[in-house]
Amino acid sequence: MWIIVPIILFAIVIFVLKYVFSSPGPNPFERDTREPLKKMVHDRKEKNKVLKQGFLASKVPDNLDAIIIGSGIGGLGLGVLLAKVGKKVLVLEQHGRAGGCCHTFTEKGFEFDVGIHYIGDLLDHKPFRCMLDQMTDGQLQWEPLDNPFDHVVLGPPENRRRYPIYSGRTRFPEELKKCFPGEEKAIDEYVRLVKVGTCCTTGRFHSDISATDPKAGGAVLVRAPVNRILFNDSKEAVGVSVMKGQEEVHIHAPMVISDAGIFNTYQKLLPKELQAMPAIQKQLGMMKNGEGGLSIFLGLNGTKEDLGLKADNYWIFSENNFDELVEEYLKGDREDSAKKVPLLFVASPSAKDPTWEERSPGKSTLSLVSFANYQWFEEWKDDKVTNRGQDYKALKQAFIDSILEVVMDVFPKITRDKIEYVDAGTPITNTHYIGAPKGEIFGADHGVARFCPDVNATVRPQTPLKNLYLTGQDVFVCGFAGALAGALTCGSVILNRNLHLDAIALAKKTKFMNEKLKGE
Repeated sequence: MWIIVPIILFAIVIFVLKYVFSSPGPNPFERDTREPLKKMVHDRKEKNKVLKQGFLASKVPDNLDAIIIGSGIGGLGLGVLLAKVGKKVLVLEQHGRAGGCCHTFTEKGFEFDVGIHYIGDLLDHKPFRCMLDQMTDGQLQWEPLDNPFDHVVLGPPENRRRYPIYSGRTRFPEELKKCFPGEEKAIDEYVRLVKVGTCCTTGRFHSDISATDPKAGGAVLVRAPVNRILFNDSKEAVGVSVMKGQEEVHIHAPMVISDAGIFNTYQKLLPKELQAMPAIQKQLGMMKNGEGGLSIFLGLNGTKEDLGLKADNYWIFSENNFDELVEEYLKGDREDSAKKVPLLFVASPSAKDPTWEERSPGKSTLSLVSFANYQWFEEWKDDKVTNRGQDYKALKQAFIDSILEVVMDVFPKITRDKIEYVDAGTPITNTHYIGAPKGEIFGADHGVARFCPDVNATVRPQTPLKNLYLTGQDVFVCGFAGALAGALTCGSVILNRNLHLDAIALAKKTKFMNEKLKGE
């Protein structure tokens, strides 16, 4: 046994020396790449030239440096980082529009956001804001939310409590103390522990997304379902196979990066013999699928003033015993559970958009998000997405009706006669559009086990297979910021440098330069 100790110590020394003395790769945050703001594109045809570039073998660039599977922010973000240092990257998206949960769609004249509702930590001097500005060359515009930016609503109509959540380092705890007299010490301790003090803002992508740097010669192609990753005899990833009709098109590159999530990557895209590898099975055993997402989209007749909508968000809970209610809800019979959804997130994309009134006068939109059990809808998963039968529609309608009752109670100016369009996206809708294997919108489950040291040390961008990497939510945490952090972490491995620190360094540099200019 004692002979193992020096062997391990020797291995650690070699690893440290290799890390310290190896040459880092190029830095995508080396210089400030922001450009003057260009005119925002709203014309659908112009946007689709970027968002809907359909896959053809003839559109695949030659001499690729990397292939990225999936065009969520974890894939697109990494594509931009690699393109900024001259890498030729191909991003492949199975859906007909690029962007993953960052894209928008239009129905009956109403435009809806799919997944980006609000993002924090976007003050000008913050590293996260600096990172986004650099990755989009300064073309991503942001609008502040109202203050309070969040409202927590607890309880049934006869005993409903409302708690406004304010931004601001001092105002946040001050307002909480007004809501909970006698809890001042507990609130101060909570603030100390989580170090609250961010300013919440929301934004819209200029032309929806920033696709990869054209100067690098890359491309983002949609309707490009990757059915398997290609490997050589040495178990090294060498490319992907894309289904074009009934034909397989093989595309080769020295590196394959998956933004399709750990389950899709390991369980669907690997050959059976590689799926069976102990190292792959170990990682899969550490993770489990997140809960399925349920979304409802409302198109409303009336302005935000008419309907009492603001640039804020509502978190509505049927009661404060949340864990118990959610467990009962997800384990319940689907018809019964449809009548008692325990959690609802409500936001108005139109009220947050300063260009909305000009583009869609007299109209408004509302996005509602909750969770649903994938198994409730699984029997219809193979049906045509726009024609899944009357039983499926009836089940969706049951969820819609019960949720609308809650919404109309919390927002009394919204009445049924104001609703011009309504539809719901279920877990199997998410499977179709964003490739979520169990309809999840936040990737792998975020239970306590997900954040144990063993999982964090094992599930990394590097996979057990050479030249195959993971990016996005499953590498870090869920949401826009988490998926983008996953992209930076993956990029750090590929480029052999800490891109998180590089972004912080550039943020400090630009802050110093701005302060110097103000001083002059």
